[in-house]
Formats: sequence, C-alpha cells, structure tokens
Amino acid sequence: MMKKQFVLPVLVALCAVIFFGACSKTGSPEGAGTAKVDLRLTDAPGPFEHVYLDIQGIEFHTDEAGWQTADVILPGVYDVLKLRNGVDSLIASTTLPTGTLSQVRVILGEENSFVIDGAQIPFTVPSGKQSGLKFNVHQELAPDGSYTVWTDFDVAKSIVETGNGAYIVKPVIRVFTELTNGRIKGTVEPMSPDHSVIITAFSATDTATAIPNEDGYFLMSGLPEGDYTVIAEPDSTSGLAASTVTDVPVKFGMISDLGTLTLAPAVEEE
Repeated sequence: MMKKQFVLPVLVALCAVIFFGACSKTGSPEGAGTAKVDLRLTDAPGPFEHVYLDIQGIEFHTDEAGWQTADVILPGVYDVLKLRNGVDSLIASTTLPTGTLSQVRVILGEENSFVIDGAQIPFTVPSGKQSGLKFNVHQELAPDGSYTVWTDFDVAKSIVETGNGAYIVKPVIRVFTELTNGRIKGTVEPMSPDHSVIITAFSATDTATAIPNEDGYFLMSGLPEGDYTVIAEPDSTSGLAASTVTDVPVKFGMISDLGTLTLAPAVEEE
C-alpha cells in the first residue's frame, strides 16, 4: 500500500519557514559557528501524469564536519510533478557547522512509482535506501548565515527502462542556490487541454525544459548564466507552429521575462 502523499499548497510550498534541530552524526568544530540551511525540492517535468518519490531521510556533508543527519519535515511520498513553474516544497531545515557544504543525500523508501496513461508503474533506485540520491552542492556556509538549496529533479532524463521491462532511476539533478539561480519566465498562448506544449531553453553549455501550467505560465530556474534560445513547441496534433526567441540573457539573481509567446497556425506545405 502506498504511503501518504504530500502535495503542499502553493502558499505553504513557497512561504513556509519551519525550524527543527538536526540530529548530528558528528559534532561541530568548537568555535566554528553554525549556519541555517533549507533544502527545497522542485521538478523539471517529463511525459508522466505523476512521479512519486518516497523521501525518508536527508543527510548533509560539510568538508569540515562530515555527514550530518537531519529529519525530513514530512517523511512520505511526494508527487514531484506538482512542484514545477516556481512551486517547490521545503523538505528539510537544519543548522550545520560553518565551512563548505559539499554534498546532500536524499534517502528514499520503497514506494517510488510513476503514472503514465493511467497505469501506476513502480521503479527502483539503486542503493536508494543506503547511499540515496547524492548530489554535489559546493556552498560556503558563513557563521550565522541562512541558505536555501534547491534540488531540481529531472524526471524525463532520470527514469530509465531496463532490458527486462522494469524501471530504475539514474538521477539527473540540477542543484542551485540563491547565488546560482538564473531564471526565465513567460506565458504561452493559446493553451488547450487538447494539445501539450514543451518549453526548451538551451545555451552553449546547458539545456532545460518546462511544461506550462493550464494558463500558459512557465518558469525555469537554476539556469547557468549565458545567452539562451527558448522554443515553445506544441505537439504535432495541435495544428500550431513553434515560437522561438533567441539571445535571451540569463544572469544570476534576475528573471528574464519573455512576455507572451504566441503559437501561430502551422503553415501547410504544398
């Protein structure tokens, strides 16, 4: 039986600040001071109706103090596809010794699955219960500082079908902080339940995707600085042509607003 799912309201997901103490495996170096760290989960979408992750544990690694174990605020199954276009969920909030936050590890339970065409399909995460989903951060923690780390789980690239028809996760995770958060937003029209639209942004070094909300709004976060080309591409059944914007500048701490991308009727070839 699937464990309780947590899909937090937008107001809570974006604004809640919850404090709790970490249960530390190793103590803080004497006199080093501490810093507050929030870990938030967001999602890069894929061709699924739901993707459920069973989040049971969080560990932070600093170069100076080693691994520190923190409680998950609400352990259980999260539908990560609800966490897109600027919506995120606060997974853990803790106090760490100052120094270099180098890695974060998310420990998963066994209730991991996705839904496609109405069918719920389980998947496994190799070593998910032991080594978990581990990713690099490289964030300097100053005494009395407060930091937010986002983990952007790219489900389209992460869920892989094996040769025997089973599914595993080879995690592709984008990690960013306030200091490394380049963003692009905009609105696509027309939108319709009868067709889907995928937004792709690419630069010389990076590619990101988004699926607009029902009202056409999209937001891509955690982009490295650079100049991007953004393509809004409807599916082939829509009768609409793609809309492309070039030379979109992305800088940390700023949002590049594309305004409205209008999908014109496709021109039929003679």
